[in-house]
This record gives sequence, structure tokens and C-alpha cells, in this order.
Amino acid sequence: MAVLAVRGAIQIDADDRDQILEATTELVTEVMTRNALTTDDVISVIFTATPDVTAEFPALAARKLGFHDVPLLCASEIDVPHALPRVIRLMAHIEADRPRSDIQHVYLRGATALRVDIAQ
Repeated sequence: MAVLAVRGAIQIDADDRDQILEATTELVTEVMTRNALTTDDVISVIFTATPDVTAEFPALAARKLGFHDVPLLCASEIDVPHALPRVIRLMAHIEADRPRSDIQHVYLRGATALRVDIAQ
């Protein structure tokens, strides 16, 4: 088994608790589905949000999805001028028996602009 990282991001329309939870749920679900993961495969997840996202912790959505025994952390992205607004990102550390090239990183909604080279 190797320790690998999976990245993902999603943009929300407004700093609204329901939007944060719904979008984070969508992002986490897509990361898990596209990479055929269960919570037992996940070592930890770091969530970040741009400074304009403060209405709720994105990690709460993961807890509601069953990430009860997985360490989760939320942090704020640095406030870079002209950065894409209202973005929630994640980096999940996983145990997997596959090459790094098989990992599918997930960029959804407006966040596809962050990584046009790999966004689906």
C-alpha cells in the first residue's frame, strides 16, 4: 500500500451554510466515487476555503457523509489578489494499491478553471 493524495475543488455561488455543505458533499462524493474509495481508505482530509467562505466548516459535510474516524482539518486559503472567489478545496490522503497516475483529481463547477489540464 502507498500513501497518495487526491485533490479537488468546487466553487459556490454565495457564502451560505447550505451551499457550503451541499457543495462539499458533492465534491467529497465525487472524489470518493471516481477513485473507488471508502472511508477506510482515507487517512485524513484537509479542507481549505477562500477567505470569503466563512458561513460553515466544510468538514461538517464530510462528517455527515460518515467520515467519523477520519481526521479532518479546515483552513483558510491565502488571500491572493484576483484569485477565484468562493472556492472550497480538499486534499485527501489515502492508502491505495495503485500508481499515482491512476488517481482522479476532481474540479467541479467554476473551480474547473483552476486546473483546466485535469478538470472533468
